[in-house]
Amino acid sequence: MTAVRAWSRLPVPQDAALAAVLLMICVLVNDPNAIVGKTAGTPVAGGPALQLALWWGATALAAVGVTFRRRRPLPMLAFCVLSAAVHVAQAAPLMIIDLSLLLLLYTVATRHERAVSLAMLACLLLVAIGWSLYDPRPIPGPTKALLTGPGLDTPSVPKEVMRVHRSASADTWSGLSVLGSVLVASWAIGSGARSRRAYLDELHAHAQDLERERDQRAALAVAAERGRISRELHDVVAHGLSLMVIQAQGGAAALDNNPTDTRTALQAIVNTGRGSLADMRRVLSAVGEVDNAWHPQPGLAHLSALLAQVNRAGTPVRLRVEGSPAELPSAVDLSAYRIVQESLTNTMKHAGRGTTASVVLTYHDTEIGIEISDNGHGGAPIADGGNGLRGMRERVKLLGGTFAAGPEPQGGFAVRAALPIQGHTT
Repeated sequence: MTAVRAWSRLPVPQDAALAAVLLMICVLVNDPNAIVGKTAGTPVAGGPALQLALWWGATALAAVGVTFRRRRPLPMLAFCVLSAAVHVAQAAPLMIIDLSLLLLLYTVATRHERAVSLAMLACLLLVAIGWSLYDPRPIPGPTKALLTGPGLDTPSVPKEVMRVHRSASADTWSGLSVLGSVLVASWAIGSGARSRRAYLDELHAHAQDLERERDQRAALAVAAERGRISRELHDVVAHGLSLMVIQAQGGAAALDNNPTDTRTALQAIVNTGRGSLADMRRVLSAVGEVDNAWHPQPGLAHLSALLAQVNRAGTPVRLRVEGSPAELPSAVDLSAYRIVQESLTNTMKHAGRGTTASVVLTYHDTEIGIEISDNGHGGAPIADGGNGLRGMRERVKLLGGTFAAGPEPQGGFAVRAALPIQGHTT
């Protein structure tokens, strides 16, 4: 049953059913067996039987044309034109089966470019005009097709095709005007259907483009969020672990000679670990991985605690603030803190023993300048492949600021960044 339903939805079975319906209506309404062969002026020799056979052969061409109209519109249009030409050449009136010509012209207009369908329409009109000039007999119009049949003539007229007593010239041009109007109307309906289908296809394509763009934006947002989370986790873990390693090394060195310093180092490791865990909990809570994000986002207000940690780890740090401190946007505040944190972490990891560092914050009307420098002699992470420097550079880039990092001429390493302050008023 499913296969039958699927087969019935195919174009050819549907059009075959349409051809059968047209043929059935033509037989019931027009009764071609009673009409064909009795028409006066038939140019075909051989009697009514041969003329009837010729008419049915031409009708079969029209039925084939309707059946395969969506598979091969142009060849099937030629079949229907040939069928109608045979019917007209027999001087038989146009019947309902001859509507296949209009149906094929409509199909060509819906499935081909406008230039092609217009050319077919012009050819049909030229054929009709040429036939009228060649044969003085008028082309039977569509009205006669519906009025021709048994029982449709008046009682006072014998059973033959009704004729309108007019001059041949007037009758010819009247039939041409009706036929031309019907052909143009058929083409116009098909062309309009094609234009509407093209418009709907364009709307559908536009909707698909919008959906694809939305998916791409969502993917980019996810990638950006992942990058932000990875930078946050890197800053938290790298700083906390660096402090813990340095404190553990100091505690191990003082274990035999100064147990008090060892106890202090162990306590610093505990405090650093707790702080790092709290920071990781805050980062994960920002993306819904954990609940109860009670820990506030760090900012420059927490800078004194960060510098105290670094000082206790054995790297002296000096802080200098230039200009009038002002409240910063949360994104700028967090990024400034992370830049200082990561820079001091790199100093502790790479600068070597006896290194001192300095942090300079410069407040301007439109931006805040950040400079972290040290006088160390160890190797510095100046390659772009380092996660720390790359993360800092990405933070600054997202905020529309400037970033520079590299060794100083007199020795040491420096990180400089300028972050714009949006909507800052002093």
